[in-house]
Amino acid sequence: MLFAVISLLLFSRSPVLADKQKSGLKESELYSRSAVLIDADSGRVLFGKDEENIMPMASTTKIMTCILTLENASLDDVVKVSPYAAKMPEVKLHIHQGEHYKLGDLLYSLMLESHNDSAAAIAEHVGGSVEGFAQMMNEKAKEIGCNDTYFITPNGLDASKEVARADGTTVKKEHSTTALDLAHILRYCIKLSPKKEEFLKITRTAGVSFQNLEVSGDGGVSHGSRSFSVQNHNAFLHMMDGALTGKTGFTGNAGYCYTGALESGGRTFVIALLACGWPKNKTWKWKDARKLFQYGLDNYQKTDITNYDYAPNPVPVKNGAGTDRLLKTKIELPLRASQKAQEMLLSKSDKVKMSPKLPKLLDAPVAMGEQVGTLDYYVNGEVVSQMPIWADREIKTRTTGWYLRLVFARYLDPFF
Repeated sequence: MLFAVISLLLFSRSPVLADKQKSGLKESELYSRSAVLIDADSGRVLFGKDEENIMPMASTTKIMTCILTLENASLDDVVKVSPYAAKMPEVKLHIHQGEHYKLGDLLYSLMLESHNDSAAAIAEHVGGSVEGFAQMMNEKAKEIGCNDTYFITPNGLDASKEVARADGTTVKKEHSTTALDLAHILRYCIKLSPKKEEFLKITRTAGVSFQNLEVSGDGGVSHGSRSFSVQNHNAFLHMMDGALTGKTGFTGNAGYCYTGALESGGRTFVIALLACGWPKNKTWKWKDARKLFQYGLDNYQKTDITNYDYAPNPVPVKNGAGTDRLLKTKIELPLRASQKAQEMLLSKSDKVKMSPKLPKLLDAPVAMGEQVGTLDYYVNGEVVSQMPIWADREIKTRTTGWYLRLVFARYLDPFF
């Protein structure tokens, strides 16, 4: 059987929290009403402040718009601007109804300058309509495991919607997420998506220039008469060594928001901040971001949690046919456990435990290399990784011929 690793190090959303009192950072030190720091490799929560509260997230929404577009369309697609997209409020690129743009250029406009009209044009092109794209966004959120997130707009403008329930009633839903969900969406964008490299390239670009497109009647495309230049407004890229990517956001309802990532010494941290002040407090998000990232850098190091000395005990196999001369009727299956290194970010206060999960009895046949159990690793009582335990030999099922040989051995073989 192929190497079957069920690795929660890749997909875990378990909120295994560090001891905040020992960390040197307290919730009260953060301006944000909701904040979280996670390990981008494992998804483990390293610090949180009301990180599961559902709140609006403003233009941090656009990280989902960007990654969904990268995964479902070509950057060379030609986008036609609709009346709806052209009428989006500030902040905007000021695209005009009926104009054409290359999709890749609009993504730079979306992520570097947070243009709302570009977001709407992108959504209509990729999803057929803003509503269709919002449905795609919500499906992707569920796929990632972000069940407390609900998208209505592709740009993060405050919005609400009556949603039908299964019983025929309706419930009012807000365009919203949690700090924990938002951090996991950015984690997906930079670690798990097949388009992660493209996402990082766009969001790390300092600035680009482009033009609209002229589309002729026969489908020919050429540069238009309007030129644009967009610059990256993620100031945090220059505030700390290792700053990797991020997206800001603001609406009157959401306040200042931010999600970002930082990479240092093989460690990647992701943060999300919601409701981090309102006008006159624009710099608070940068202060909170620095505190959270510094906490991660100061307290967490990559540690190998693998128990290389562990050797699983054999497991009995029901109806197993022995291959030795004595045709034993009691068959035990030898096992071997994965010894692959399991590195994760740990602090000095984190407690690691290992526990095998194996059946008391197996049914024949069992193939050589077949996975029969897992070796579970826990941090602070929560499973963070499951490594496979395999069969170390083949065990066939007893047949009529096997029983005949057993009878012969017992009654005719003087050495039995």
